[in-house]
Amino acid sequence: MTTMTFEKALAELEQTVAKLEKGGIPLNESLALFEKGVKLARFLRGELDKAERKVEILLKDEKGGMKTDDFDADRAEGEAESKGGSKSGAAEDDDDTPL
Repeated sequence: MTTMTFEKALAELEQTVAKLEKGGIPLNESLALFEKGVKLARFLRGELDKAERKVEILLKDEKGGMKTDDFDADRAEGEAESKGGSKSGAAEDDDDTPL
């Protein structure tokens, strides 16, 4: 049996949802797909929770408290540019069209 990865589970969930949305399948198969989707969603949630806990551990300061800082998109872009990065899609963001 292969180990389930986050990426594989996400792809399987997307396929399962697509099959259910397409419709035209018997009730028993729909229920089986729904059950599979619920199990995949729970696995994915668990993996995301583990990743969040790891990030929290990495962000703790020497006294065990969390180092928090508000995210500033302009500052983050400036830091990326100073490190040789570029602002991707800046020209596309000039209009006020919602995403």
